[in-house]
Parts: sequence; structure tokens; C-alpha cells
Amino acid sequence: MSIPMARRTLASLVLLAACGQPAWQPSTYEYPTVTLSAEERGAGYRPLFDGASLFGWRIYHGAGTGGWHVANGVIERGTGGGDLVTTETFANFELALEWKVEPGGNSGIIYRIDDAGDATYVTGPEMQVLDDERHPDGKSPLTSAGSVYGLYPAPRGIVKPAGKWNEARIIVNGNHVEHRLNGKQIAQYDLGSPDWEQRVAASKFNQWKGYGRASRGRIGLQDHGDPVSFRNIRIRVLP
Repeated sequence: MSIPMARRTLASLVLLAACGQPAWQPSTYEYPTVTLSAEERGAGYRPLFDGASLFGWRIYHGAGTGGWHVANGVIERGTGGGDLVTTETFANFELALEWKVEPGGNSGIIYRIDDAGDATYVTGPEMQVLDDERHPDGKSPLTSAGSVYGLYPAPRGIVKPAGKWNEARIIVNGNHVEHRLNGKQIAQYDLGSPDWEQRVAASKFNQWKGYGRASRGRIGLQDHGDPVSFRNIRIRVLP
């Protein structure tokens, strides 16, 4: 009896992990729901989600995947369970993915998450994922979709309506960070710069000394209590 590609892929990845080998081999395995352009492959992008399982992901400070599940090549937030984070940690990278929320939905993409925090947002900056039209956070550019949540604003007219897929990119290179949404640069900043320090000091993040300080950490998908979906997650590690 033949084994479906998704199951063969997952089984192969589990075997590699058990043998201490690298988890991802994009030149060897097929990822039917992850689209890597020739340019991205040449630049060194690889899948961060295999399209069939949550291999390589877990709940923050947990071993399982909580209420998160995969359906039709999409990571979906189910009923509760906490933030979903990568088992790998990353220092410098370019992350690309697609997200969509239901009407009134709220979530986020959090990066350089340190395990020392009680929650992901205690240490990791966040790209806001939001239905700007219906959610109260959409009233302020500082908390609108694509913003560096609570610190750097997002311009209007770039995010797509609830139920539509948005293409997001986050570039982290040393202290320099950029947020891009649907092909437009939304925000850029430098961790530890005077501007960054002033904004953090004037925000709710000033209560957490470790916020934005980690030079390496996990990437997380926020469980904010609303249905949210992510797909086509890929990453390029930078020197």
C-alpha cells in the first residue's frame, strides 16, 4: 500500500530528527502547500512549515501543540492552547508567510522570543495581525495590522479585509528590523537605538527588562483568542 506524500514527508523528517540530522531538506522533500520561487530557493529560503503537520512547532513553554491544527495545508488556531512557537531559534533571518483573520480577529507574529519570559510578548517584538476594520486596535496606527505592536505605526490602506490572505515579511538583521505587508514596507527600526529606547520607555513594554533584548529566539504565532490562519511559511537564515 502506498503512503501519501504528506505522511512520507513527515515520517522522513521525524526519522532525521531522531538521528540528529537537520530537520528540513527542501532540495529533497516536497512541500505541496509551500511555494518557493526560483529566486527564493537561490537565496536560501526553506520551509518553516511542512504543510501537513506541526512538526517543528510547539506551544510556548509546552510540549504539545494545544488548540492549533493543520487543515488543507494551513495552520489554524482552534479552541485555546497558547502561542505556537518554533522549536528552532533564529538570530538573523528573513521570514515570509501568509495570514488571514476572521471578522474582528486579532493575532500576531512574534520574533526573537526568549524562553525566560512568562509570555512570548514579554521578550519578543510583534508584527500585528488584525482585522483593522472591525477590531478596536485598528483605530490606532500603532496597533493596526503590520505595525510593530505598540511602538511603530502602520500606514493605512495596505492590509486586506478579513477573510483575505495577506503576505507578510519580517527581516531581522543584527539590530535592524523591517516589517513588510503585501509588498509594501510598513515599518523599520533599530533595536537598542535611542528612538527604540524612547518608544519602549513610553509603552507598556517598559515593565519587562528583557523586552527586545534577545539576540536570538523563537518565532511565534499568537493565540489571542480569535480564529486565525497561517500558510506558506518559509525562512532564510542570514549570516
